[in-house]
Amino acid sequence: MLKEIVLKKFNLIPKTLIILGSGINEFVNNLTDSTNISYNELFNFKTDESIGHKGTLHLGYINKKPLLIMEGRKHYYEDVSNKDMRFMIQSFASIGVKNIIITNACGAMNESFKPGDIMVINDHINMMGLNPLVGDNNNALGPRFVDMSEPYDIEFREMIFEVAKENNILLRQGVYVSYIGPSYETKAEIRAFRMLGGDVVGMSTVPEVIIARHASMRVLGLSLITNMSTGITKNKLSHEEVLEIGKQSVNKLSKLIINFLERI
Repeated sequence: MLKEIVLKKFNLIPKTLIILGSGINEFVNNLTDSTNISYNELFNFKTDESIGHKGTLHLGYINKKPLLIMEGRKHYYEDVSNKDMRFMIQSFASIGVKNIIITNACGAMNESFKPGDIMVINDHINMMGLNPLVGDNNNALGPRFVDMSEPYDIEFREMIFEVAKENNILLRQGVYVSYIGPSYETKAEIRAFRMLGGDVVGMSTVPEVIIARHASMRVLGLSLITNMSTGITKNKLSHEEVLEIGKQSVNKLSKLIINFLERI
C-alpha cells in the first residue's frame, strides 16, 4: 500500500525521508503540492497526539525535490514491540528510500550548549536496554549483525556544516544518549551519561538509526536542544518547554535542512 500511494503521488520513489521531532511539526509548512495520510490508515499505527506527535505521513516537494516527511514517531515508552519499532522505517527502506534525516528535541548535558542550539549527531550511546533488531532478521534489507562504526554519514555531516557556515548558523556536534523514558533522567544518571561521553540526551532517534543502518540507508541526525538536563539546570523539566523551544527554533532548523537537501 505504501508504494502504491507514493507512486500515485510522485510517479517515483523519493530518495529522502525526514522524521520530525517534538515541536518541529511546522517544518511541513515548507512543502508545496503536498498531501498527507495518517499512520493509522497507512500502517494501522497510532501515536500519542497529546505529546505533539500527530502520526501523519506528508508527501510533497521542497524546491521541486520530492520528499516523505514523518510527523510523529514511535517510542519504546509507548510499550511498542521491536517488530513494531522496525515496521515503518523498514517499510520505507523496502520501497527504495535511501536517505533519512532524523530530528529530535533533546536535553543538553554539555554545559557549553544552550536551549535553541542545534547539534549534529556524530555518534550515540544506547542506554535504552533495547535494540529494535532483536527478533527475526529481514535478510532482504540487511545482515543479521550490523556494523555501527559510523552510524551517522560522514559526508552528510560535512555537508550540513558547510550549509551552516554559509548561512551563519551556529552548529554544535556531539554524542546523543538515548534513554527509554518516559520519566526524565535523574541527576545521578546525567552525571553517569556525561562520564560516558554524552553531550545530549533524548528518548528517540537511536532505534531509528539502527534500523536505517541495517538497511544501508544514509543517516543525518540533528538534535534541537530544548532544555538543559536534570542537574545542569535547577528548573523542573516539562514537555511543554520542549514544544515551545522547538516552535521558536524551527525556522533555523528548516533553513539548514532545506539548504542541505539541495546538495543530496
